[in-house]
Amino acid sequence: MIDRYTTPEMGALWSMQARTQRWLDVEIAVCAALEAHGSIPSGVTAAIRAGASFDLARMAEIELETRHDVMAFVKNVQEHLGDEGRYVHYGITSYDVVDTGLSMALRDAADLIIGRAERLREVIRRIAREHRHTLEIGRTHGIHAEPITFGFKLAGWLDEMNRNLERLADARRTIAVGKISGAVGTHANIAPEIERAVCAALGLEPAPFSTQIITRDRHAQFVCALAVLTGSLERFATEIRNLARTEILEVQERFAKGQKGSSAMPHKRNPWNCETVTGLARVVRGMLLPVLENMATWHERDLSNSSVERIALPDVCALTDWMLWKFADILDGLVIHPDNMERNLGMMGGLVASEQVMLALIAAGLSREEAYGVAQRNAARTWDEGMDFREAIEADPTVIDKLTPEQVRRCFDVRLHLQHLDHTFDQLGI
Repeated sequence: MIDRYTTPEMGALWSMQARTQRWLDVEIAVCAALEAHGSIPSGVTAAIRAGASFDLARMAEIELETRHDVMAFVKNVQEHLGDEGRYVHYGITSYDVVDTGLSMALRDAADLIIGRAERLREVIRRIAREHRHTLEIGRTHGIHAEPITFGFKLAGWLDEMNRNLERLADARRTIAVGKISGAVGTHANIAPEIERAVCAALGLEPAPFSTQIITRDRHAQFVCALAVLTGSLERFATEIRNLARTEILEVQERFAKGQKGSSAMPHKRNPWNCETVTGLARVVRGMLLPVLENMATWHERDLSNSSVERIALPDVCALTDWMLWKFADILDGLVIHPDNMERNLGMMGGLVASEQVMLALIAAGLSREEAYGVAQRNAARTWDEGMDFREAIEADPTVIDKLTPEQVRRCFDVRLHLQHLDHTFDQLGI
């Protein structure tokens, strides 16, 4: 995690102070459950809750000796307590604390991310609604295809964000589990009812099965959901970057007073925020692979997952959260140029009507191959000679023989392409 791409909220959640506080919360919850179960003396939990504390610098000193971060934590907490300190970490193993605390962190990170994703979805919905009828050329393979609207393009983003939010909710549910099941998961020294009570106190469900750790398919699913989400953001950002090209210029990122686009070229207004989103999506995807590989633990656990997760899990959460915040800001201030969209739509001299011409000729009695040939040869005149496609069609002998002037006019009516547009917007509740 670096500050440049970390929001204050997510940074606080993954701080060493917050992580260690979660560990302490788990330890206290275990003591409370044990006391309620009659396994430790009455009053111990209150005493621990009142006196328990930790000091990160002192923990680091102890860890130099123990070479074990959780044991350093336990020893430091016990230094702040009296005799009741002997019940801290009673009957449990380190990863009862670490994995349960990690699940709390990922659950809370998911809540932050879901909140930002919902805000982005509403910004997309607003723009789609506002530009429902703003004509734009659709492009396939980077080449002009048929008319759409800018709102239609954004409707596709909205649909994708709906699925992303569904995946996030499922990933949150899957990761929000704890385990207080001991060294190999058999509850050898701590009863299952203690686990249930601890998880309930911490807002988690007990994992139906665990070894020394919670199985890592859960964490892999969580990061997969973030990788797919950030892949969507990359797709959206790349679209803006392409539409912001000088020769297209249908949209632009907001350019603030005093902002500089280039140290050498004062005229530049670059889509640098979208470029940043694009780059960070690649980082998130890069971190997915080691998290997937963490699933293959040895026997009831090994330590190979730990080093990966100390880096990957905070980073993917921080980057996803920041990217959602940043992209919502980009869209909220997006400069949209409907006049340029209309100019680009007419750039190819009516070529976008080629399919309508072909279909009209088929309806008039030509075979598909014949109709395709008529449309294609006249399109070639537009490409090669710069002739207006509509003028070429109106002068074509086959077209004159088969279609009335009104039928030709209808082929070039943009409304024909968009006659069912309302269906898409209605489906998405826009």
